[in-house]
Amino acid sequence: MGRDLLDDPAAIRLFRTRLLDWYRDNKRDLVWRDSDNPYHIWVAEIMLQQTRVDQMGGYFERFIKTFPTVRDLAAASEDQVLKVWEGLGYYARARNLHKAAKQLVELRGGRLPDTRAELEQLPGIGSYTAAAVSSIAFDRDHPVLDGNVARVLCRVLRLEEDPRKASTKTRLISAGEKLLAPGQAGDFNQAMMELGARVCTPMQPQCAGCPLHTLCRAYAELEDPTALPVKAPKKERPHYQVAAGLIWRKGKLLIAQRPSEGLLGGLWEFPGGKQESGESLEECLVREIREELGIAIAVEEYLTCVDHGYSHFSITLHAFKAQYVSGTPQAIECAAWRWVGPDQLSSYAFPRADRRIIEYLGQNALQL
Repeated sequence: MGRDLLDDPAAIRLFRTRLLDWYRDNKRDLVWRDSDNPYHIWVAEIMLQQTRVDQMGGYFERFIKTFPTVRDLAAASEDQVLKVWEGLGYYARARNLHKAAKQLVELRGGRLPDTRAELEQLPGIGSYTAAAVSSIAFDRDHPVLDGNVARVLCRVLRLEEDPRKASTKTRLISAGEKLLAPGQAGDFNQAMMELGARVCTPMQPQCAGCPLHTLCRAYAELEDPTALPVKAPKKERPHYQVAAGLIWRKGKLLIAQRPSEGLLGGLWEFPGGKQESGESLEECLVREIREELGIAIAVEEYLTCVDHGYSHFSITLHAFKAQYVSGTPQAIECAAWRWVGPDQLSSYAFPRADRRIIEYLGQNALQL
């Protein structure tokens, strides 16, 4: 695994020098990058777990403006946190940030711990995020290993193994420890991530402009460096048909809150669920509303549909106009329910698919 580089102190020093020089000249101006506030760095790293830098837009600034300190975040309700997070997806990140903030206030006076081991004890922080926060915020000498870093290392070292395997990750972390610039871990780790994001990209890497190309075995030895990292065969994602009801009673809509744990936990939605074999979408909606909320409805008309993909499956969400018929709503398979006016929908955090239904209603000025 790239023995020439890892066993050559001069080559390692050259690797560090070229990488850090390139980073200082080419790093992007990101609002959290030069921050000396560990809270800001923590929030940014949590957002970056499942979101690219160019997708974060104003989310980070809005979050910090709303919750300037750990104490402010801890004092907020989960609904408030999810509403500010709305649109970023992977909402477990927001819930874990909120839980961790409460722990920090209760146990540490609102201060973030500065060691990787202590950081890993907080909700939502795994080994990668702990290494990133401890190195960037507190100058701890820990290498990081995200997808970008793994790609750089696999190509430089010509590691022809699946980087998602535990044994391969162990070898990559060991390599990172050898290459890491002591005392400059924050810049080194950010440089590796930046190089992978902007130069050593999955497709069409800019090898000629890479500061490490003379040290890279994939560039020197392979006809196509994009053959690395080794890619496991993609699994086919299942697709589901889902029915959702815009259920009316006396000028108000019924919305339901998803259980706090699990996919989209804590978000509000138009109630409904997955279509089962042999039933129509209308029958699906009637059944799901009965099972979820314990009420009877009358489905009136089809409104629109939305296609949406998640990490392991995709859906087509079909929206129907419906009327409440009988029964008292109960939180049977949801966390809570509410009757709200159409003008109140913007106050609640909805999944992206449901938000698109709300946008459709507004654009078509439907008098429901």
